[in-house]
Amino acid sequence: MSTIQPRDVQMSVIGAETRVLRSRTWTRLRFEIEYALKKGSTANSYLIQSDRIALLDPPGECFRETFIEALRSRVDPKAIDYVILSRINANRAGTLKVLLDFAPQVTFICSQPGAVSLQKLIGDRPLNIRTVADRDILELGQGHRLQFILAPSPRWPDCLCTYDPQTKILYTDKHFGAHVCGDQVFDESWTGYVEDRRYYFDCLMAPHADRVESILRKFARYPAKMYAPSHGPLVKYGLTGLTKLYRKWLDQQKQKANAVALIYASAYGNTATVAQAIARGITKAGVAVNSINCEAAAPEEIKAAVEKSSGFIMGSPTLGGHAPTQVQSAMGIVLSTADKNQLAGVFGSFGWSGEAIDLLAGKFRDAGYRFGFEPIRVKFKPTDSILQYCEEAGTDFAQLVKQEETKRKSHASGFESEAARTEQAMGRIVGSLCVVAAQKDDVSRAMLASWVTQASFDPPGLTIAVAKERAIENLMQVGDRFVLNILPDGHPLQAEFMRDYAPGEDRFEGIETEESDNGGLILKEALAYLECSITRRMECSDHWLIYAVTDMGKVLDEKGKTAVHYRETGSFY
Repeated sequence: MSTIQPRDVQMSVIGAETRVLRSRTWTRLRFEIEYALKKGSTANSYLIQSDRIALLDPPGECFRETFIEALRSRVDPKAIDYVILSRINANRAGTLKVLLDFAPQVTFICSQPGAVSLQKLIGDRPLNIRTVADRDILELGQGHRLQFILAPSPRWPDCLCTYDPQTKILYTDKHFGAHVCGDQVFDESWTGYVEDRRYYFDCLMAPHADRVESILRKFARYPAKMYAPSHGPLVKYGLTGLTKLYRKWLDQQKQKANAVALIYASAYGNTATVAQAIARGITKAGVAVNSINCEAAAPEEIKAAVEKSSGFIMGSPTLGGHAPTQVQSAMGIVLSTADKNQLAGVFGSFGWSGEAIDLLAGKFRDAGYRFGFEPIRVKFKPTDSILQYCEEAGTDFAQLVKQEETKRKSHASGFESEAARTEQAMGRIVGSLCVVAAQKDDVSRAMLASWVTQASFDPPGLTIAVAKERAIENLMQVGDRFVLNILPDGHPLQAEFMRDYAPGEDRFEGIETEESDNGGLILKEALAYLECSITRRMECSDHWLIYAVTDMGKVLDEKGKTAVHYRETGSFY
């Protein structure tokens, strides 16, 4: 790995007259929740060199120089006829401007919303733009008769996908992607990427499952042999299997009993990034999210989402000291629709002031709504720690929603059910109390665990059940390392780690620790500790079962006894 440059471009033939240019980085690209696994990424661009030449999705600014150099080694930019843009964003503007310097003759192909954004980004320079709609055709010659598919979503209302019947390649943009980097162009041994694709799905697709489902129905009209996403390996060997998994994951979202309406607008993308982190926290906790961009949504859509939700969260940028008109209109719909028992939340990003956040929070407080978290204010671009805070706030919000629903059902039933008796019996299973401590870069997390057991002798290994909504779950992926601190019976550490933590709160404040060889934290007052490396994960309903091998360990108190957790019910810890 050390011999590879941090960023380069890998060019490969993937079909007749068709190449992929994979701009690669082995480090994290940006502060967005979907990049949190930190396995690097690829920004996939595609070049079709037929009678006419089309370039699909040039990469963002950080890849500009290496990409332009690689592109010019293959084709004279002046010979490019079309640049097809699945999405328009500010990060891509610098690359597009350089392309225009080399090839002012190109025609940009995009959706109607994309054309508006493109003109704003490029400024006063004259542009050749062709907007396309569903099933429009672009003739390149030699059978390359590109067909376009509109695939708008709340985060990308301008999204455009493309199908080439000559190669049967479906260019899917964000769909079926993953943030991993490596030498594999295609998905050989594709099941090895399932967890990465699932994480990517949970971050980007789960918050608007209904919209993704309708896009998949559109995709089904086109007999694809390959998915060409904007990130990660191209999907060839696992095409059928991954499509089935997407449908399964979408069904899981639709079957969730509770839902939260997440309504926002985003001027520069920062508010959308915060919204994505909050949504990730909510879906991790087993609550569905109905994500709505109020700049593109009809009033009826907003009203319907609020009516069928157990809570609502609104986000806004601040522009000129105010909330955008679309946000204010959406706020009026929410105030006239939402029940006072619904939980509320407010967030936003700003450059200098943040009045829009205060406006939303003040209106909802005055109307008598309870807040699931304190208003979140993000100045400029969110950092890793801010995104983690937002994710935890979303999880807290979802847990409050579920608690309210549990109370309602309990009051409604009025008697002990068979399920309740089963839960009492499950609670009699006991386990040792441990603190799992994990760290990655500047993010450290801890979790009190009692579902821990030895799982193998050679190598010595153990399993831990980690609830999906736990903040530490992001740091418990295959390849990650942690320290398992086994607590002594009757020690104050037990009470300390049993309490509820506020989002972003330091779990180790005031506790004596030292760094282990694997980068985790050892509690000096623990009974014993084990340094562990995760080798497998298995999804078990609302938990992940983590299998880890132990690299080393030590007993710190030879006379102490292990703390054991006794429960009265098997329905919560």
